Amino acid sequence: MNLSYPIGEFAPPASLTAAERREWIGQIAEAPACYRDAVKSLSEAQLDTPYRPGGWTVRQVIHHVADSHMNAYVRFRLALTEQNPTIKAYDQAKWAELPDARTAPLEASLEMIDGIHRRLTALLEGMSEQDFARTFQHPERGNMRLDLTLAMYAWHSRHHAAHINSLRERMAWK
Repeated sequence: MNLSYPIGEFAPPASLTAAERREWIGQIAEAPACYRDAVKSLSEAQLDTPYRPGGWTVRQVIHHVADSHMNAYVRFRLALTEQNPTIKAYDQAKWAELPDARTAPLEASLEMIDGIHRRLTALLEGMSEQDFARTFQHPERGNMRLDLTLAMYAWHSRHHAAHINSLRERMAWK
C-alpha cells in the first residue's frame, strides 16, 4: 500500500456527469462522520502518531482537513458570485506546523468539518449545471471548474480518512 496515497492520487475524472456529481456530493456529506469514526477512541499518543514516516500526525490531518475544506467552501462561494475570481493559495505544510495544528484538541476542527460540510452540501445540492461550469483561478493550478473542484474535494475527503484508517489497521488500534 502507498502510505502517501492509500486510495491513489487524484486523477481528474474523464467525465463530469450529474450522476457523478451526486455521488461526490454524497461523499462530501458523509465525510464528517467518517472522520469522527476514524479518530474515535484514539488516545493522545495515537493522535500524535504520524500516519506515515515523515508525514503529519493524525491530529494534524484532522486540523488540515478543517483548514482545507474551509478554503474550499470559500472558493465555491467566490466562484458562484464573481466572474472567474483569483483565489488565495496557502502553504498547507506551514499551516500544519502552526501550534494549533500540532497540539489543539480535535473537537473544534471536527465541529468545523461538520459545519463546513453541511453548508457545502447544501450549496452543492442547490447548484445548477451552469453553476458547476463556473470557474476560479488558482495561482498554482490555473483555471479550475467547480465540477472538477467538487471531484477533487470528494477525493480529498476520502484520501485523508484513509490515512487515518490505514494507520489504525497497521497499528491494530481498535
